Amino acid sequence: MGYFIHRLAPLASPLAVIFLLLLALGGCSGDLTRVEMDTRHASDRQRGTRTLVVETARGQIGVPYRYGGATPERGFDCSGLVHYSHDKAGLAVPRTSSRQRRASSPVSIYNLRPGDLVFFNISGKGGHVGIYAGNGEFIHAPSTGGRVRVERIDVPYWRQRLVSGGTFLGG
Repeated sequence: MGYFIHRLAPLASPLAVIFLLLLALGGCSGDLTRVEMDTRHASDRQRGTRTLVVETARGQIGVPYRYGGATPERGFDCSGLVHYSHDKAGLAVPRTSSRQRRASSPVSIYNLRPGDLVFFNISGKGGHVGIYAGNGEFIHAPSTGGRVRVERIDVPYWRQRLVSGGTFLGG
């Protein structure tokens, strides 16, 4: 047995170095993979939250407009729909459209993603908000006598009044 140990002794040192090097590199790649996985999971969570906001708003289509309303039972005004949809996704947002606009992170109207907010200036009063649903559509509670509905953002009426985008959903 001593014979084998004696014969392997010259190899032990280089093998040990290679083993330690592989072990160290394996640890590095594991950390990179963990970071990539954390980023992917955060992105998946954000996508899920965006989907939940949009689907909650979509589920309110047909609910009557009511000034000051923020529930399906009472009806919705525009900011009440935004507040309700975000609340159901676990996000706290201000109740009024002016506060929603001030508190949201700005988003270029050319980079809107589902769940982002779109702000409009109506008759010089400003203060109208909807939830961007993707594919050029947004969901909103329009005005007295109306019902929550989906509209195209690129029709002349809305395009001319669109002033900004915002989000509470991160980048």
